[in-house]
Formats: sequence, structure tokens, C-alpha cells
Amino acid sequence: MTFASLGLIEPLLRTLETLDYKTPTPVQAQAIPAVLKGRDLMAAAQTGTGKTAGFALPVLQRLMMEGPTVASNSVRALVLVPTRELAEQVHQSFMTYAQNLPLSTYAVYGGVSINPQMMKLRKGLDVLVATPGRLLDLYRQNAVKFNQVQTLVLDEADRMLDLGFANELDAVFSALPKKRQTLLFSATFSEAIRQMAGEMLKDPLSIEVSPRNAAAKSVKQWLIPVDKKRKPELFLHLYQSRRWQQALVFVKTRKGVDELEAELQRNGISADSIHGDKPQATRLRALQRFKAGEVLVLVATDVAARGLDIDDMPLVVNFDLPIVAEDYVHRIGRTGRAGMTGEAVSLVCADEVQLLSAIESLTGQLLKRVDEPDFIPDHRVPVTVAGGVVIKKPKKPKVKTVPGSGKGKIHLGNWFEESEAPKAKAVRKVPSFGGKGPKKKG
Repeated sequence: MTFASLGLIEPLLRTLETLDYKTPTPVQAQAIPAVLKGRDLMAAAQTGTGKTAGFALPVLQRLMMEGPTVASNSVRALVLVPTRELAEQVHQSFMTYAQNLPLSTYAVYGGVSINPQMMKLRKGLDVLVATPGRLLDLYRQNAVKFNQVQTLVLDEADRMLDLGFANELDAVFSALPKKRQTLLFSATFSEAIRQMAGEMLKDPLSIEVSPRNAAAKSVKQWLIPVDKKRKPELFLHLYQSRRWQQALVFVKTRKGVDELEAELQRNGISADSIHGDKPQATRLRALQRFKAGEVLVLVATDVAARGLDIDDMPLVVNFDLPIVAEDYVHRIGRTGRAGMTGEAVSLVCADEVQLLSAIESLTGQLLKRVDEPDFIPDHRVPVTVAGGVVIKKPKKPKVKTVPGSGKGKIHLGNWFEESEAPKAKAVRKVPSFGGKGPKKKG
């Protein structure tokens, strides 16, 4: 199969040839013809499978072939994304694919001045990529009009809900024309997204290129049990002993990101970070330095889990497990892209076992556990089983009443296994009788 056989026009084919795109990926092969026919679409595909081209190429072609010239402050195709990084990435893709077309594209998002964005919108745009919050700000100031929107694309809609954009999405949907083409593209789909799709899409074609919520097979996944307080020490040990080079490290909180970045720098490791409190210019600079190899470790919150397009990323480290299980798929999707292989290691402490269980249940696989000899945790991470069910720790033995002993009670004792206490002998405790003991003097 070729891109020409999908029905793309010559200017787009010429661009794809310069980009050395030879064969459509599975999601592109199924999505492009459907979008060109005007179908609504709901497509699930792993990150790194080319889904952006799957919607960008046919959307650009339809803009060339159909509809009036864009009016002032109007847009013809609207692409909603959850983060600034993803907005920039998708915009860059549209610019690249449209290089031989007379179409205008732009991206708007928060964290930067709104005035240049308002100026850019005055002439109207064929394609606008936006985060929901900033889009609504512009709409409420009459800087953007939706009456010419003929195509709406929701990219990573589940993440938008996770980030709390539900109200903003509802406000945008109510302002859009009822007659439009709507496309849902994502690596994963939550039940909430499927329900929303049922309300928004008309007779959609459903595409699932890979098993739902599956992690890429090209990524080797494993975990190391460790006590929470020793995670920074373990990461430094692994980085130095295993001679890691570039690594993308995900931490749960912004404070945790700053602390780990500082710890790495104190130990002579070139590190930078990305999180929501940092200005957009600072975040972009950190990403550019990482891509250029000037920074070896990029520490980030989940704001960076989607929208980071890095070639040859060898390693992702989950310093903390994500609160939302689907984010695990997106995190590790930063490696093992476009046919390459990669590794994803998670540092897991005992109080993260429920998060681990949710991830394993979502992906349908147990993560291999690898003990690091000098970092065996004092607080063991409970064992999980297929389906994400946690094997609970044994309950304490019940205290039973001894017949004929009145209120006196006997403790039946505990058995200790050598695996639980390696230095202890497997013995039974001497039974201790209950009841009130002698009063202590003083």
C-alpha cells in the first residue's frame, strides 16, 4: 500500500516523499480514506504510530478541496489538545505537511501572552491547534469565531478530562456548529471518553490499531522495589552503575521534580526539568536542550507525558508511578517509537502497590520485578497477580478463648517464613496467655 493509493493529492504526496514517508502505518491506512470521505472517526492507536499524520493529512486535503476562504477571526479546522507541548508538536506537524499548500496554521495555549495570539487570529486561520482554556479565553474576547469550523479534532481527549478540562470542553462544544466532522484520536480511551464520543459523533468509524490501552511491545518494562525515602539514592546508583546516558524521568509532583533535579545536579549529572509552574519559554528551552543532548536527564511531571516527540529516546524512568493508570502507557510511549526499542523502569515503593495493580490490570501484564541487592526495601511491595489483583498480607492470628479457662485467652502464635525474615529461624512463638497481668509498681 502507498500513500497515493489512499487518495492523497499531489502536493501532499510530494511533501511525504521529501519526508521519506514510504508506507502508511496501520492507523494512517485506515483513517485517511475515512476522513477524506467526511466520516466521523474514533481511533485508538499507540503513541508513535503516526496518528497525527492520520488526521492532519486528510484534514489539510479537505481544507484545500472544500469550503470558503477563511474569514477574519475565524478558523476552519480546530484541533484540541491537553498540553502546551502537544499543541506545539501538532502545530509543527501541520506546518510540515502543509509546506506545499496555501494554508495557514497556528497554535494557541496558556502560559504566554495572549496579545500576539489575538493579532494572529485577525486574518483568520485554516488550522488552529489549541488547549481548551486559552481557546475559551480567546473566544470570550471575540478574538476567535467558530461559525466556519468544518472539522473538529480531539487529540488525547482522555488526558484533557484527567486534567480537569471537562467544563471547558462542554463550553467549546456548545459554541461549535452542529454540522461538522468530528475526529477522536488517542492512544487510550477511558469509559468517559467513549460516552462523550457517543454523544458527539455521528455514525463514527471505530479504529483500534492495537489492543486497547496496550503498551508498545518494543518497550522492555520492569520494576525495582524500593523504600520511598531511598528512591533518589537508587536512581543515582542505577544511573551510574548501569552507565545510563539520556533518560526521561517522571515524578508525581512539581516539588518532587525540583528536588530530584537539584539532587542530580549536586552529583554532577546534567539535568533539567519541565512542570506546570514553569513558564512556557523555560519548558521549551529545557526540551530543546534535552533533544540537542546538552542535558542528559529530563525530569518531568505528567504534563510532559504527551507531546514529547524525541527521536531515539532509549530510557523512561517512572520515579513515581502515575495516579492515573492510562498515563503509564503515555509515559513509556516516549521510548520504543517508530520501530525502535526502548526500556521503561519503575521504582516502586509499598504504598504504590494499588497504582501498580491498576497499571497491570489496564495493560493486562505483570511487570517483571528485579531486586537491586543493596536496596531491598524494609517495607515489602505486596505481590500482584494477573488481572491486577493484589495478594493481601496474611492476617494476624486470631485470639481464641481456652475452654474452661474463664476469661483467660491463649495466643496461638505466629509462623515466620525464611523468605519474610531471612536471618530468623522458622520457629513458632511461645504461646502467651491473656488476661490482666500483674500491676506495675510505680
